[in-house]
Amino acid sequence: MMMLPPNTRIYIATVKVDMRKSIDGLSILVHDVLNKDPMSGHLFVFSNKRGDKLKILYWDRTGFCLWYKRLEKSVFRLPKIQGNVFSVNPTELGMILEGIDLHHQQRLNALDNASVN
Repeated sequence: MMMLPPNTRIYIATVKVDMRKSIDGLSILVHDVLNKDPMSGHLFVFSNKRGDKLKILYWDRTGFCLWYKRLEKSVFRLPKIQGNVFSVNPTELGMILEGIDLHHQQRLNALDNASVN
């Protein structure tokens, strides 16, 4: 996982996003739907309707960065929260990215290379 400055917030959007959206489309969502500044340096996490893909958008002082992860055999277990956005800490984001259900804290089975092909 990347090292984050201590004042960096991690926001997870509850609205499901079309994963064809690129940096420009996601930054508009951050501003218009989440009511946040996309150039703040904070991380903005988006998932698709099916829940097997995540994109993380952030500004790193010189430009936007976009991080993308797709699970091959499962879905990300995001907490069910009311509203358009909620915040997690870096440890919780790491758990989400590892496929751990924050409510039950159960890790998904790791895939071996043979099962992916």
